[in-house]
Order: sequence, then structure tokens, then C-alpha cells
Amino acid sequence: MINESLQFIADELNKYLVLKMGPANEPPRLILGNVSRLFDGEVAATGLVNRVIMSLVNVEEDRVAKQQENFVRTDVSTRYKNPQLYLNLYILFSSNRTGYPDALQHLSYILQFFQFQHVFTTITHPDLDPRIQKLIVDLCTLNFEQVNHLWSTLGGKYIPSVLYKVRQITIDEDLTLSESGFIKEVQINDKVIQPVTA
Repeated sequence: MINESLQFIADELNKYLVLKMGPANEPPRLILGNVSRLFDGEVAATGLVNRVIMSLVNVEEDRVAKQQENFVRTDVSTRYKNPQLYLNLYILFSSNRTGYPDALQHLSYILQFFQFQHVFTTITHPDLDPRIQKLIVDLCTLNFEQVNHLWSTLGGKYIPSVLYKVRQITIDEDLTLSESGFIKEVQINDKVIQPVTA
């Protein structure tokens, strides 16, 4: 689900950039890639030159949204399975354009796009994978120290960038651990207790 979610966001952003700036004579203006590869000496091979690079920089579990129940009740039985895992993804948009004003313009368009639209569902966007219920994108503001740590971790010098948090990524390996029927009666000391039906 991580790749599908990020690729969907990248595709939507590329459509928006075409709408704002016209068709590109080059491959897409924004690509999903590892920004840290910019600094390892293989820039030409990775295709990150003169692009906006969308990189996953952190994954965290959303414990607030986590369900505690380990079962699913159906009409005829109870299925026991581990609860779904909800994730928050932190994605960094780095504007690695040749000209600095061009880099800032691309960054501004990304901010405008998410200001205009920050919730994505299958109803509003039929292209969204049906296994993804909803994506909510929020701007993350970093202070100077956090920006320094982030770019030190990525192994390079700062380039114009913005960080967003994508919420509601659901991971669910739909496998049943066990299954059992409902208890329909209880027998105590040779007496049968029937459940009360409404």
C-alpha cells in the first residue's frame, strides 16, 4: 500500500503541474525517488537531475487509529485475525531544478496543490486503489534544527523542500488465524439455558 499511495500522489501532482505549467517536453517534472541518491555521485544514472523528487523519509504507526479487537464477526461465525495496521508516511518534496527561481516555483505549486486538496478518497478520485480507503495529507513544519538533522541524515546539502505527513495508510494481510461458530446454548448441571432472542 505504501508504493501505491505514493505513486498515486505523484501522478496527481504531475497532472496539476501540467495544468499550471503546460505539458512537459521532458519526462515527468515530479518523480518518486530517493533524494539521498543525489549526493552519491550517480546522479545521471538515477534520473534525478532537474526534477522534483518525492521521497519517503519516515514511517510511523498511528496508534490513535489502531483497533484493539482481534476478531471480525460475520453472520455465521467469528474470525480471529490481527487488527489492521495504520501508518503515517512522511514524504519530502525536494525541488532539484536547474534554476533556483524555477525550483521555488515548483515548490509553490506543490504547496498550492495540497492547500486546494488534501483529502483523497475513491469517491473523489476513482484512480485511487480501492484498497486505500482515504489519504489525508498535512503539512509538517520543521524548525531549523530538525531541518539540519533531516538533511544530515540524507547525506547532502539543503535544497528547497517541504515535508508532508500522509495519514490513513492501512496495512491488512487479510488472513484468518482461526475461526469459530457462535455459542448458541450453555449447559450447566444438566440444565439448558437458551439465549433470549429479541
